[in-house]
Formats: sequence, structure tokens, C-alpha cells
Amino acid sequence: MTVNDTTASAQIGVIGLAVMGSNLARNFARNGYAVGLYNRTTSKTDELIADHGGDGTFVASTTLEDFVASLERPRKMVIMVKAGGATDAVIEQLVPLLEEGDIVVDGGNAHYEDTRRREAALREVGLHFVGAGISGGEEGALNGPSIMPGGPAESYETLGPILEAISAKVDGEPCCVHIGPDGAGHFVKMVHNGIEYADMQFIAEAFDVLHSAGLTPAELADVFREWNTGDLDSYLIEITAEVLGHVDAETGRPFVSIVQDAAEQKGTGRWTVQIALELGVPVSTIAESVFARSTSGHAALRAASKGVLPGPARGEVPAEQRAELVEQVRQALWASKVVAYAQGLDQIRTASEEFGWDIDIAEVAKIWRGGCIIRARLLERIRSEYAAGNLTTLLEAPSVVAGLEASQAGWRGAIAHAVASGVPVPGFSAALSYYDTVRAEHLPAALVQGQRDFFGAHTYRRTDKEGTFHTEWSGDRSETPQ
Repeated sequence: MTVNDTTASAQIGVIGLAVMGSNLARNFARNGYAVGLYNRTTSKTDELIADHGGDGTFVASTTLEDFVASLERPRKMVIMVKAGGATDAVIEQLVPLLEEGDIVVDGGNAHYEDTRRREAALREVGLHFVGAGISGGEEGALNGPSIMPGGPAESYETLGPILEAISAKVDGEPCCVHIGPDGAGHFVKMVHNGIEYADMQFIAEAFDVLHSAGLTPAELADVFREWNTGDLDSYLIEITAEVLGHVDAETGRPFVSIVQDAAEQKGTGRWTVQIALELGVPVSTIAESVFARSTSGHAALRAASKGVLPGPARGEVPAEQRAELVEQVRQALWASKVVAYAQGLDQIRTASEEFGWDIDIAEVAKIWRGGCIIRARLLERIRSEYAAGNLTTLLEAPSVVAGLEASQAGWRGAIAHAVASGVPVPGFSAALSYYDTVRAEHLPAALVQGQRDFFGAHTYRRTDKEGTFHTEWSGDRSETPQ
């Protein structure tokens, strides 16, 4: 049903009716909520009502003033416009029209610092600002996403039941929880996307290693379908099988063979790495996945290097040895995936401590089990391990340790095969290097610190007594306490 009289009460409103906004509005309506609609271009509103007016009750407005008037108090509205300046422009127009206690939600992929700034500014005028990460793409927005709202806890008392109603459900539990104050929600969504970059890179490397060994895309589609029945069960593994099994109608060739090998990105992966550097958190595996995309799109670099740089030629593996390689790659994929989660969750834990967000990692894992792009069977294990104890890193969780032990030989074997065959596996390699680094009894950083003291008098600490020291390298090499 469509209501054009904007004096009617809508329980929640949506501003910005591109695909994500439209699908989110339809999701609200399908769950029984009267939904206020506003888009700067009214044709988008008309199109939504014409095509999907039967989904529920929509209250259409042609001006922001009418849109605000259509919402019941406290007003609740979700902004679904382009992140950055466009979001700020909408907020600037909204604020004079709102009243104390109204709730403004930004459902886009905003930078968490922007969200912190906006939340503080709106708090000053008595308004609640909620930065909500929404994952699941177009399908998730319509049928049930994973939702990561931040902002004031009191706003969740009003807003939470509505968001939980439209979210994905796993074992009857909504994939939505209040993450923490100000920018916490958008921070967690950013890290989700960083882990997503890594997961996709691992899958691509698994494909590349096995395809180079002689398996066809159709055969690999079957491999991924089989993997999706075990510990690797996930949305990304599921769709990988579909992509690999698809045949291009025009050429009759495997779809994956006619797509240019240059992956694009929108920026959240870069943010994850940049902010990890600022926080001093090592996310090397995620970083390599971001750089792998950058390298794939660096046409000049690849053109200058292709056919010029020496290295081993890729070669097929004898048919009787392929099953063993498939199993090794499966183990490498699972273990690397665990490392990416460990790095991302460590970044969330560190940010939570830095900003006083008090984020419950077990709850984050719980709402990632459904609706979002990285939903996977592994997340139930992660949730239960974090719920059972206060972990510094996922890698120390008992069931994860056991899984990594079981995957050791295959993980290392797959990387060794790839290196010997000249197949790049930056994600797998970075994951294993991180794993070996954090488990090492001793690291060569002692030498690095010695070098720093030599050229810059940066001092060092000793292993056998307290304090900091400097060696007079250009003099008599005596040591002095600092």
C-alpha cells in the first residue's frame, strides 16, 4: 500500500533510494513497518512504488520537510547516500528539521572518524547519530543483512528492535547487535570488509594454484562445491563454485577465462590497512590482499614485467598427484582464512581499547554468521571461543590451535608447490609468515634494534637486566645506560 499523505505516520524512513536504499526500504516494509521515502530525484521514489508498492506501506515525500513530518516521534531515519560529502550535505539539511531525541542512521560505508565527528556534532544539538555498518550487498539489504550499529546505547533501545527484525537470522538469533559508541559500528564494518578482501584473495590463489596444475574451471567448480560441505562452508566458497561453473554464452568458454584479470576496490580494504598502521596492529595478510588487487590493476607495471622477468614455467601436475594437491590447498585456504580473522579481530580489540568502545568480539562473530559477505561456518567456532574466554588472539583458541596443527603440512606444502611453480600466492604466504612470526621463540628484531642504535642512537633494551642502553659505536663501543 502506498500513502501519499505525508501527515500519516511512518515508523522509519529511508533517504536515498538507489539499489541498497530501495532494498532496505522494501525489507522494512515486508517486516510490517510503514516506511517513509525520500530521494532527491523523485523518479527513484516513483519507480520503487510502481515496482514494489505491494511489499507493504510506503509514505512517499517529495521534500525533506514532508519526509520529516511523515515520521512518528522519536523520528528514525536511515541515510543511504554516497559516503563523504553527500552524507554531510543530507545531515546539514536534516538537522534544522529535527527535534531532540530524533535518531539519524548512516547506513553507508562511512569512515569511522567521520562517524565519530558526526555523532559528536549531533549530540551537541540533542540528536542521536548512529553509524551502522550493513553487509550483505543488494540481496542482504532486501532479505536480511548483517547490521553493525554504533552510536548511543539509548538510541538502540528504540532503533534496535526494528533493525533486528530486518536482519538475517541464524538459529533464531538476529544478526544485529549494538556494537558500541560513536564510530564503533562503522569501524567493525570496515574490518569486516578487510577480512573479505583477504578471503577473496585466498580463494583466488587456491583457484590459481589448482588451475595451473591442470584442473579446469568446471572441475574446480566441483572442488569448491565439495569444500562448501565441510569446514570451508561459506558464502564466498558457495558463489565461487557458481562463478567457476558458469559458461560464457557468447563464446562457449568458461566465464572466468573471459574476464580481465584486474580486480577493483572501493576503499574499505585500504582503510583497514591504513588504520591498522595508525593503531600499530599487524594486518599483513589483509594488506597483501589489498596490494594484490592494486598489482592486478597496475597495467604499466605488469606490461613492463611480463615476458621479461625470469622464473619457473607453470606446469601441470600428473593426474594421480592432483588429489593430494587439492587437499593441501584446502588446508592452506582454511588456515589462511583463520589468520585473516585473527588479524581483523585483533584490530577491533585494539581499537576498542583505544577508543573505549568495549566491543564484545563474541557478539561481532555472532552477527557475522549470517547475512554478510564473510558469513561462514568458521564464525560459530570463533563466537564460542571468544565467549568462553578473553582471548588476545584467535590463534590461541584451543579448537583453532588444533585446526592449525592439522593444517600445517598442507599449508606449507601448497605454498612450496606454488613457489616452485612460479604461481604467486601473496595471501597464503603472508598468512603463514604472520603465523610463524607470532609463534616464534625469538625474532631477528634484536638485530634491527642494534642497527637503529648504530645509525641513530635509538637505544635498546637488554635481555639480562632492566633499563635502556646505547653503545658508542663510533668510539670505544662502551655501553652507557640512558
